[in-house]
Amino acid sequence: MLTRKQHELLAFIHQRISESGVSPSFDEMKDALELKSKSGVHRLITALEERGFIKRLPNRARALEVLRMPPETAEPAKRAASGFAPAVVDGGFQRRARGNVRAPSAPSGANELPVLGRIAAGTPIEAIQHEVDRIAAPEALLGGGEHFVLEVQGESMIDAGIHDGDLVVIKRCDTAGSGDIVVALVDDEEATLKRLRKKGASIALEAANPDFETRIYGPDRVAVQGKLVGLMRRYH
Repeated sequence: MLTRKQHELLAFIHQRISESGVSPSFDEMKDALELKSKSGVHRLITALEERGFIKRLPNRARALEVLRMPPETAEPAKRAASGFAPAVVDGGFQRRARGNVRAPSAPSGANELPVLGRIAAGTPIEAIQHEVDRIAAPEALLGGGEHFVLEVQGESMIDAGIHDGDLVVIKRCDTAGSGDIVVALVDDEEATLKRLRKKGASIALEAANPDFETRIYGPDRVAVQGKLVGLMRRYH
């Protein structure tokens, strides 16, 4: 499943190659997607390459090849495929699809939290802002403040016990201590779930999997959107 920005970039590259036979420049891609920096284009291209949609051609500047295009599926169908619809009761945690289909009311001692989509535990994905579902979470997971839920995509945090497909409960905040696992927004464009480390004037977003690198940023490039406070998992 591609994020909106990834899909837009793939469509733009495909269109330009079809029209001119040449892939667009990074500046053209940045302007077309209204990104603030070319680093955002680099991350999107890397994500598309990792997912097998494009490849970079060696020894040629600006050389990209589109390998495949995603099927044109409606957004509700994507949500159904993601496991958030139709309504189910799973392991004591109730999910509700959007629209007219409703799950049973939340059990006593539970609060309904908004599910704001997926968060990457790996390559950063587009920042998540819109509610796609709601889920009942036990009060024991929550303290004071506002909370929301994200579905984890990727395996960069497996050594911290966070697996692909897990649902993480996030307390909304804009500050965190060194060592906290946070939702970090990079360059106001893409979000990722990582352990935050403060290294002098820099901020490191640290994976919990040796196969993934730690990334270092200036403090003005990273904004904390929330801190991990709980996790829910389905067992099949």
